[in-house]
Amino acid sequence: MADDPRRRVDARIDSREREGLTGTAPANMYTRAPDSEQITRAPDGRPMAEQPAWRTDFPIDWPQDHYVERRDFMKFMVLTSLAFAAGQFWIAGQNWWRRRQGAPPIAAVASLADVPPGATLTFNYPGEHDPCILVRTAEAVLVAYSQKCTHLSCAVLPRVEEGVIWCPCHEGAFDLTSGRPLAGPPRRPLSRVLLDVRGTQVYATGVEERTA
Repeated sequence: MADDPRRRVDARIDSREREGLTGTAPANMYTRAPDSEQITRAPDGRPMAEQPAWRTDFPIDWPQDHYVERRDFMKFMVLTSLAFAAGQFWIAGQNWWRRRQGAPPIAAVASLADVPPGATLTFNYPGEHDPCILVRTAEAVLVAYSQKCTHLSCAVLPRVEEGVIWCPCHEGAFDLTSGRPLAGPPRRPLSRVLLDVRGTQVYATGVEERTA
């Protein structure tokens, strides 16, 4: 009976009758063999634990080099994130102190990339109903003013090519670099918004009200 080919095969996968059948081979039999190019080996053949410390920072093999690149990238990202968070906490602390002193808050206005030389940008400061204009007259020169004409609070418009800020209501004109009146009914200069450039970010830090 033992040699009868019609005998039912034992259903247990660990029996000798099922040994070698499809689907019953050990799972580790088909494990991918390691790539020789991805195995870290020092030139002297000693294990990495016995290598000098400088070898981990200046690897000469492909796997370790990629490891160092990823490690340095993660360090950079962590430090950048911490610096950004510290900057935000610093601004929040300054604004808390400024509010206690009755001063306007520090607010991010724009990135330098958003305002190339010759371009203008509108924003609200110090409140959401206080329209202002930001003008980058040159690579390293930024000016900002209240957008309300000092005559009857009409919205003024910068004319960068002419070097003026124009009021369409009564043909008033202000000097672009100083905000002082040049023509028309206005007699007082535009309120100047104080700016501070930190890295690539432009911040408004206050408003200077002027009478002359």
